[in-house]
Amino acid sequence: MHDESAGFSSENCHFPLNALQDIATAKPTKLMPMDEQDPENAYKVLILPSGLEFIAQPTLSLLVSAQQAQIRMPSSCRNGTCRTCLCVLKSGQIRYQIDWPGLTREEKTEGYLLPCVAVAESDLVLDVPDAISLK
Repeated sequence: MHDESAGFSSENCHFPLNALQDIATAKPTKLMPMDEQDPENAYKVLILPSGLEFIAQPTLSLLVSAQQAQIRMPSSCRNGTCRTCLCVLKSGQIRYQIDWPGLTREEKTEGYLLPCVAVAESDLVLDVPDAISLK
């Protein structure tokens, strides 16, 4: 097959046979419920003023962890630029999944964070006035 109009030629596209077999025979990974996940790798997050709580996995953003616990926090872009999810870290430690989250140096110093691109590194207390439970 040769399609010059799209600038693509299947003659130039090669995959090792074993890679294709690996894809074809791959088994989906079983997702574990939150209460069965390794508690040593998870952190408790308390949201003020609502008192809502959820478990944050160190591989997921705080926003995604909250959503998995059926807690809705304000969000829009999910990439750290729009600032819709801006909230305050009252206690605990986080790290960012991106190099330049949309915060000024002063905002970081004052404890503001963007949960759409932040990951828990300890138990946390967040001030998120618009967070609600979807349960």
